[in-house]
Amino acid sequence: MKPKPKNILFVMFDQLRWDYLSCYGHPHLKTPNIDRLASRGVRFTRAYVQSPICGPSRMSTYTGRYVHSHGASWNGIPLKVGEMTMGDHLRAAGMGCWLVGKTHMRADAEGMRRLGLDPDSIIGARVAECGFDVFERDDGMVAIGPDGPLENPDDHRYSHYLRERGYAGDNPWHDHANSGVDAAGNVLSGWFMKNAAEAANIEEPDSETPYLTRRAMEFIEQASAPWLCHLSYIKPHWPYIVPAPYHTMYDTSHIKPAVRTNEEFDNAHPVLKAFMTSPVGKAFSRDEVREAVIPAYMGLIKQCDDQIGLLLEWLDQTGRMDDTMIVLTSDHGDFLGDHWMGEKTFFHDTSVKIPLIIFDPSSDADATRGTVCDELVESIDLLPTFLEIAGGDPQAVGHIVEGKSLVPILHGRADGAHRDRVICEYDYAATPIAERLGVGAREAVIFMVADRRYKLIHCEGGFRPILFDLEADPDELHDLGDSEQHAAIIEEMYERLFAWTRRISQRTTRSEAQLQEMRTAIRRRGVVLGAYDENDMPLELTVHYRNRKAAIRKPAG
Repeated sequence: MKPKPKNILFVMFDQLRWDYLSCYGHPHLKTPNIDRLASRGVRFTRAYVQSPICGPSRMSTYTGRYVHSHGASWNGIPLKVGEMTMGDHLRAAGMGCWLVGKTHMRADAEGMRRLGLDPDSIIGARVAECGFDVFERDDGMVAIGPDGPLENPDDHRYSHYLRERGYAGDNPWHDHANSGVDAAGNVLSGWFMKNAAEAANIEEPDSETPYLTRRAMEFIEQASAPWLCHLSYIKPHWPYIVPAPYHTMYDTSHIKPAVRTNEEFDNAHPVLKAFMTSPVGKAFSRDEVREAVIPAYMGLIKQCDDQIGLLLEWLDQTGRMDDTMIVLTSDHGDFLGDHWMGEKTFFHDTSVKIPLIIFDPSSDADATRGTVCDELVESIDLLPTFLEIAGGDPQAVGHIVEGKSLVPILHGRADGAHRDRVICEYDYAATPIAERLGVGAREAVIFMVADRRYKLIHCEGGFRPILFDLEADPDELHDLGDSEQHAAIIEEMYERLFAWTRRISQRTTRSEAQLQEMRTAIRRRGVVLGAYDENDMPLELTVHYRNRKAAIRKPAG
């Protein structure tokens, strides 16, 4: 009898496309270590994020709530100080919740000041760090512009590590980990995609992915159970540059043809065309950009897979695989030139569908070991899954957590479909695209609802919908949003979207059980409404108002 997991290793890669792993069918990129994890667990083929951009997607994963509910709708928009997170739920169940790597979270500093929360206190630090206790926070992105740095290099432990290892300069993250160098010592910045084929100017063990792997091992070695460790890698997110030997492992012969057509571009919906013709979209529409970037992107993924191999081997050798659930996923994908776009900020499957592999070491999961699940699942389903593994009751927090536990699927006892639709949202109010489309900040939002057959995209601002038939058109090249023959389908999908918007998502201070108790509680506390005389109410509810005596007060004077 294998023991139930007492620890959870929650691995998230940044910007890893679901179809760039060999277990998901990539024809050239071999990822044997991630494949091995899949062979020991369950691989999900229809897992979707709740937003196609880092910050909101992660905030949904960390809260178990849709973007519409938690409100952190774009990178840099804080998670409201009152939102409960993975750490809050797990600690209440007796499991620690620790971070090694990236969250992309911004603290609600104004809210913390208003409530008098000291960021240096334990509770203040947790609120400022998305509910995690921090072993190491590293969001990467140590960029520096004319208005100063995005992140101060001196605030990053990784920057100090690089300097200790002899990598000089005021920003070793850029000059070494994310840039090449020529024979004269000139830095070939990784921000410029023409340099993607260069080897990063760093020894491979000192680059970001191996560094975070070692830090995760250091955390696990010193941790006392039970714990969740969120190992949140920064790669294969841009800058697209990778150290030797990974920079030469792939070339143009390994690049899959771009999934796009001239007809798709020429007839694109106005909102979709705005994304296609953004600077990133224009760049990735060029073959020279794809030919420079994609081999480097594949090299980054190969390095990630090798590090997962080292981590799995270490867990096996130390006996920790026997009591540790391992979850491997991504926060979104990467268009890489498909559909005339780069980055990830739209709703095609290349962007919003993610890899999700879950290994449960317990005997309860033996029946599903090595299987593939095609149920519709969402990133918000991970938090209630972790809570159930920790011994908590996801139903008890169902008024807060909007996801559904995957444990019934993992243990082969799921009864019926997990979901009949998935939801994704994108708020582009803070981007130049909103200005180009002439929409106000309140209208610059897009919603996706998809089932197993159709995907509907609703664009605020008076635009018609976008519709894809995922069965007849799995590459999502033909928009049926103005097809009269599909009017009934569009109406049906809109009804699913409207049903989602009508959910009760902000009633988070009272559970359903408490609300049911409140239906009669006020009567049992002596409040009598609608009674003409005492016999209109049960005796026990009015006993304190019957047969009472009081002194007769004589009028004054």
